[in-house]
Amino acid sequence: MSQIYWYQDRWLPADEVRISPEDRGYYFGDGVYEVFRVYGGKLFEADAHFARLEKSAAGIRIRLPHSTEVLKRRMEELVRRNGLQEGTVYLQITRGEAPRSHLFPRDADPVAMAYCTETKRPIAAMQTGYKAITAEDVRWLHCDYKTLNLLANVLAKQEAADRGADDAVLHRGGTVTESSASNVMIVKDGSLITHPANHLILHGITRAVVLRLAARAEIPTEERSFSVHELLAADEVLLTGTTIEVMPVIEVDGRTVGTGVPGPVTRRLQQEFERVIHA
Repeated sequence: MSQIYWYQDRWLPADEVRISPEDRGYYFGDGVYEVFRVYGGKLFEADAHFARLEKSAAGIRIRLPHSTEVLKRRMEELVRRNGLQEGTVYLQITRGEAPRSHLFPRDADPVAMAYCTETKRPIAAMQTGYKAITAEDVRWLHCDYKTLNLLANVLAKQEAADRGADDAVLHRGGTVTESSASNVMIVKDGSLITHPANHLILHGITRAVVLRLAARAEIPTEERSFSVHELLAADEVLLTGTTIEVMPVIEVDGRTVGTGVPGPVTRRLQQEFERVIHA
């Protein structure tokens, strides 16, 4: 059976979706998006994702085509129509179709599209851990908006792959921000440390969940900036994100993190996260 897309409030088979070459998302990256994890046929942390979508859209002055309540119902219906039990939902909203001009078009309506992908949880990788490199963060200064402008992220991820690593940990002048597609945390002397949720990082949904779980497990936490030097000297390093959940990092720039295996705080957070998604 062909995958069903939600496009402009219609349900269409994938091969019937037609996106205009004048869509501003195509030539300007003028749009916002969210990626939802689906566990057991249900959207995970949906309300938090839609709150962030509203913030991103407001930040770049795009009018959402529906209320977030309606969008949530549509995404739940998309999951049902595709029979998805485990995977992701991608939702994208662009400013609309208009002749190419840098100025916002006056009469364009936003274009909304969503689809599902059946993806398994990265269980094996979470047991063994990632290898990472460090790279200068050259993105714009509103990383808290989840927009379609991801070329810098793509280049960082590709550089990591070219160097035999799984991801790149980004830094601005030596201050660690996040990775190419996830938030970064370190553990030092039993404390969990992560960059504050300001304009320099995306306010990750999984990041927020992990911080809640850490508080519940009485793991000391600090939301503060930290340096590449602290990253390399950390007892544990972990990434958090919708598709990778709680991912240990066992090597950075060829240097072993801690003992070279996922550490006890990371393991505890993985266990707590597992309980949440099965609750």
